[in-house]
Amino acid sequence: MSAKNKAISESFTTKLLLVLAAIAYVGLILVLPLASVFTEAFRHGLAAFKAAISEPDARAAIKLTLTVAAISVPINMVCGVAAAWAITKHDFPGKNLLITLIDVPFSISPVVAGMMYLLLFGAQGWFGDWLLAHDIRIAFAKPGIVLATLIVTLPFVARELIPLMQSQGREEEEAALTLGAPGWRIFLWVTLPNIRWGLLYGVLLTNARAMGEFGAVSVISGHIRGETNTMPLQVEVLYNEYNFAAAFAVASLLAGLALVTLVVKTLLEWRHGDQLAAAGH
Repeated sequence: MSAKNKAISESFTTKLLLVLAAIAYVGLILVLPLASVFTEAFRHGLAAFKAAISEPDARAAIKLTLTVAAISVPINMVCGVAAAWAITKHDFPGKNLLITLIDVPFSISPVVAGMMYLLLFGAQGWFGDWLLAHDIRIAFAKPGIVLATLIVTLPFVARELIPLMQSQGREEEEAALTLGAPGWRIFLWVTLPNIRWGLLYGVLLTNARAMGEFGAVSVISGHIRGETNTMPLQVEVLYNEYNFAAAFAVASLLAGLALVTLVVKTLLEWRHGDQLAAAGH
């Protein structure tokens, strides 16, 4: 065998071993546990699965999870776009500080995020007396869960858009401004078409994190069954009560929602690969 053929053979062998190692790792760490969740969820049949997710506390948890995601995702989408627009299209004092603050939720524990809101809005918190006097509930209620979800999902949209908008520069917006276009028209007709795929990508990531958040929500929710338990919290409660069939049923539903997000993301990458590549994905 020539040196060239030997090098090609070794390269192929190395590549094959790396691929097999990657497949084995992903299979062991992700695919096998995920498959076991669905297997356990349907172990006792479809009727038992339907009964588990139709139980009042489970339905309340599912409704709350979807409601919190429906509230937090649009808010973070709007705020993320605004932050990315300000950072990439304008110069102002404190820009680097704003970028750092956007990244803070990446570096702090979600449990700490939940504690922050509990210390502010809990009964013994800074605003606790005022909230009680005005009969306003934030901690151990839906508003607190929304706030906790907002802080842990805050960076996703902005962090998807900032590199994309920086790479695009300001030339098109400045040209439109020179022609007399108002700011809102510049955004709708110039900026938004250029960032739409990056924005959608960020929204998908935000939605996935919002539905699956556990730590911050666990602290601020109070674990009130039927009221403040989201799907991840409901899974924990059912599992701790040794109600494994119901726990895995709710867990499989939560995993299914995550897989739907993954499928949408994959279809997005498949149908619009060129645009996403240009966006850095």
